[in-house]
Amino acid sequence: MFRMPKDDAMALSETAHPPAARVVSVQIAPAYRAPMEFLGAAEVRANWGLVGDHHARPDSSRQVLLVEAETLERLGLKPGDVRENLTVQGLDLIALGGGSRLRVGDEVELEITKYCAPCGRLEEIRPGLIREIAGRRGMLARVVQGGTVKPGDAVTVLRAVPPESRRLPG
Repeated sequence: MFRMPKDDAMALSETAHPPAARVVSVQIAPAYRAPMEFLGAAEVRANWGLVGDHHARPDSSRQVLLVEAETLERLGLKPGDVRENLTVQGLDLIALGGGSRLRVGDEVELEITKYCAPCGRLEEIRPGLIREIAGRRGMLARVVQGGTVKPGDAVTVLRAVPPESRRLPG
């Protein structure tokens, strides 16, 4: 897995684009607490999110949730289990701080806004999951430029900003 350097901002901004980072799954929550709907492609609107997703709304810092496929695999979970919109493989999302920019596919540009803290819903999946996933829950983003995303799309870091320290549960 591509890991972002953590020691200085200059190294972060000069990091080569991860060659193997890609979207492995795209999903939306069509309604509050509804099962995730897996999509072959999704329309992503600027300053909105994925069309049809319950969490999509203008001016929100939570328009898109990205989670690492490696984290899900390590925890014995499948894409969509933690209600993410984009499951990404080959990129250390947690090493990206607010203000980092990603290109997804050919058109979509996302700006990381913040870490997504684990919520109580995770305990419904498996007791203890909040502690297990602490520090790896995923990153929230807003949509800077819309377009279409689909499984297999490349994910490229356009700008990397170091993360702020995070208070983890426990």
